[in-house]
Amino acid sequence: MTTRPGELLITDFLRRARRHHPHREIVAYAHGEEVLRYDYAAYADRVHRLAGALRRLGVRPGDRVASLAWNHHRHLELYAAVPQVGAVLHTLNLRLSAEEIAYIVGHADDRLIVADVELRHLLDGVQPELGVLDTGDAYEALLVEGPPDDSGPGVREDDLAVLCYTSGTTGRPKGVGYSHRGLYLHTFAACLADGHAISAADTVLHVVPMFHANAWGVPYAATMTGAAQVLPGPHPTPAEIARIIEREKVTYVGMVPTVAVDILRHVREHGGDLRSLRALVLGGSTPGLTLIRDLEEELGIPVYQGWGMTELSPMASFTRPPRPIADREERRRRTQSQGRLLPGLQWRIVDDAGRELPWDGESAGELQVKGPWVATGYYLGEAPERFDDGWLLTGDVAVIDPDGWMRIVDRAKDLIKSGGEWISSVALEQALLADPEVAEAAVVAVPHPRWQERPLALVVLQPGSAATGDELRARLGERVPRWWLPERVEVTAELPRTSVGKLDKRALREHWSAGVHA
Repeated sequence: MTTRPGELLITDFLRRARRHHPHREIVAYAHGEEVLRYDYAAYADRVHRLAGALRRLGVRPGDRVASLAWNHHRHLELYAAVPQVGAVLHTLNLRLSAEEIAYIVGHADDRLIVADVELRHLLDGVQPELGVLDTGDAYEALLVEGPPDDSGPGVREDDLAVLCYTSGTTGRPKGVGYSHRGLYLHTFAACLADGHAISAADTVLHVVPMFHANAWGVPYAATMTGAAQVLPGPHPTPAEIARIIEREKVTYVGMVPTVAVDILRHVREHGGDLRSLRALVLGGSTPGLTLIRDLEEELGIPVYQGWGMTELSPMASFTRPPRPIADREERRRRTQSQGRLLPGLQWRIVDDAGRELPWDGESAGELQVKGPWVATGYYLGEAPERFDDGWLLTGDVAVIDPDGWMRIVDRAKDLIKSGGEWISSVALEQALLADPEVAEAAVVAVPHPRWQERPLALVVLQPGSAATGDELRARLGERVPRWWLPERVEVTAELPRTSVGKLDKRALREHWSAGVHA
């Protein structure tokens, strides 16, 4: 197949970086220590050698090549080399069990897996047709053999470039395929001034796992613009992340709020200067106002929130205001919302009958999204009920105000129906997080003999706090309607997380399914 002129292919990003930013650096760390520093010129050479090696191994256009790896430079090379040969990069979630990974590998029909040696145990029982390639000496030996191959992918813009699977919080994981064209347009949206604004002036640190929805698509945005990139290596600690930000003068980083909480705690206890950051982007779950305020006031860094889903490639909205907001608390409340839609996408909220609801900041309905980088179906056609005439049915319940700011009220499956009335678990969690002694909070529905369901709250305390559940419940009663008040507030050492760092409410519901009532 011959690529037609003018098609949008993500392989163009590397070509541009090598041509216009050959000496911009890529830096790799492992356990807090620098292990490699090279530039886009050297990176491109290694990518083309890897592309040649993949072809020699038998990888052909359309084949799925899986990666099971941490955030390191060889993983970044796979991001470019696999599409370079027209194949589909399939990033495997290393936090899943061996059984779950075996299912996903089989469902995707992966031909080759490239894996970190320390993660090989997760591939027990998996035997792809072309085998498993270690990201160590065997990988380097292939690159030495050469020759480099930069002949181009020989694909069309609508062909798949990447395949990611959902985290499987509701049933089996489902595959989401990203086309070259979709990722290309998604990358442009990520670089817009009203979005993440990634540019050649940035030094980007990849904290978001590279197996999770393309690390939010940031590696593509950084490569396209020629931004410097920093890879923190396997399971970096908050202390290591803070040191890397300070040492490399990182300007942009994304992470889930729980990681930001740990970094804030580390800097409080040990010091550190993170003021090189022009943007700390939080995603995955809604941050508390206290966390946003402390990050900005104590660390002196601007905080934003990005919202999206695996099915959205994953970026959809951002909380950069269109004009400065003088009132700091109002600006932080805006940051706590899910922001405004990125150009190129459309969204709407609909009621149970499918009627579109107004953008009045009060009407709540299911959020639906469509656009050129929004999935229109799952890999191999699974769960067709999630899609309707180009619209993705997100399962999120949201409101949109007249200015186009969206706020997630809840996941449809997480709403609590008590005595025939709805209670938002997200609103209760935010009210709990407003308490200065609460570090993390989760609210789930549990059975009740009279009201059918009642909310149960579980919290993790701030270090040094000795607050009791009864004390927290009493203070919560001052901030929410009386009938919303959970029957109990349980203090726990930690909250369960999914493989991508989100609160695992399914695990909480299962654990507390016996119910709780006065």
